[in-house]
Amino acid sequence: MRIEDVSLLCDYYEYTMANGYMENGLQDRVVYFDLFFRNVPDNGGFAIAAGLEQLADYVGNLRFSESDIEFLESKGVFGKRFLEYLADFRFTGDMYAVPEGTPVFPGEPLVTIRAPAIQAQLLETFALLTVNHQSLIATKASRIVRAANGRTVLEFGSRRAQGCDAAVMGARSAYIAGCGGTACTEAEKMHGVPSSGTMAHSWVQMFDTEKEAFEAFVELYPHNATLLVDTYDTLRSGIPNAIEAFRKILLPKGITECAIRLDSGDFSFLTRRARAMLDAAGLKDCRIIVSNALDEWLIRDLLDQGACIDGFGVGDNLITAHSDPVFGGVYKLVAVEEGNGDIVPKIKISENVTKITTPHFKRVYRLYDGDGMAIADQICVHDETLDDNRPLEIFDPDAVWKRKTLTDFTAEELLVPIFRNGRKVYENPSLDDIRSHCARQLDSLWEEVKRFTNPQRYYVDLSQKLWDVKHGMIAQHHGLDPERGLRGPL
Repeated sequence: MRIEDVSLLCDYYEYTMANGYMENGLQDRVVYFDLFFRNVPDNGGFAIAAGLEQLADYVGNLRFSESDIEFLESKGVFGKRFLEYLADFRFTGDMYAVPEGTPVFPGEPLVTIRAPAIQAQLLETFALLTVNHQSLIATKASRIVRAANGRTVLEFGSRRAQGCDAAVMGARSAYIAGCGGTACTEAEKMHGVPSSGTMAHSWVQMFDTEKEAFEAFVELYPHNATLLVDTYDTLRSGIPNAIEAFRKILLPKGITECAIRLDSGDFSFLTRRARAMLDAAGLKDCRIIVSNALDEWLIRDLLDQGACIDGFGVGDNLITAHSDPVFGGVYKLVAVEEGNGDIVPKIKISENVTKITTPHFKRVYRLYDGDGMAIADQICVHDETLDDNRPLEIFDPDAVWKRKTLTDFTAEELLVPIFRNGRKVYENPSLDDIRSHCARQLDSLWEEVKRFTNPQRYYVDLSQKLWDVKHGMIAQHHGLDPERGLRGPL
């Protein structure tokens, strides 16, 4: 994806609002927007943040060409000053974000933009589509990888992805979350995700016999000899012919590593039979790979049933996050700056409590116990710092009367600077470093938070100062006394 190809990939109302800011003299007013999400897909315990690298590239390189300006001018609704502004567009603000691969929770800012109003408004669509998509796929991939319990998971979904970019970026996100590689060659060229593949049923059908097809493939690719054994009859011909090809061609060369792949049938039954047949033939190093309509639930069931599987190829259920295909991140105004630099918090209030935003320019801390396990996150006002040496009281997100006092913890700030005054100050980690960071971060979460069914709710609390600001603004809106009410994590 080239930034110059998507400069107008922006909801139309962003332009009408931006033009309106110009017409009302608000174009230079500094504003703060948070990008956050409200619900974890699949009712999981957490999500995985992804998409920052592409967002930062977009923010730093967004320009509007002559043809872009001509097109917008043709709409007949935009003022000359606004179009001239776009012709010279450069991002001059600040951006903070949670590093990719970090487990994140509802209500926490994944990205915060501080910038003049027009700039911040025009970033909304791309910021959301990039972070929403990649975080969605990374979150789904993490579930599938954890279900595989140490076995290799390969992303096989390009042909079912919802567009070219979704295939490539989906493969990138899946790799961040622990997949071993992808079938998408372009993902390796663009992002370094290891690509690999074996054969389709059409290869087997192109030869007069299955045996000839297998022997030809093994001769060509002795160090990548994975044979698809279910074109005709898995147990009667597929596995026996694969065994014969391996023994005839690989073993004389001293090669014992090989694999078979099953793409249909009862995997629990077939893989147990396959393992017995391969072992009896002296091919104990031969791996068994399965593919076809897999997800975390089926993978877990297969392993619980004793299926002999060494790796999984997962396609459409991963690349589309089929079971819950919308991440639901939103981009909301949370503060504005006065001329003297004072930050004025802003809030959105709704009859739907989950849609009430948390105002102000914020920072987020993750708290760890003495063993390095994450125990809570606290969202604070930007000028607050946490003192590891002072007791900290946090609140249960489901029951405001439940309180927990932390006395032995360390605090890590989650949001890191990406841009300052329009200059990028963040060095993109390598994809492998992001992947390693994700693995380490997952290890810091309790298993109760990571379980698929009814996961333990992780504490995400507001600091007392931020709670007072939010509660006071809600009370003021409803004509109530801000000093009254119950302290809790609204």
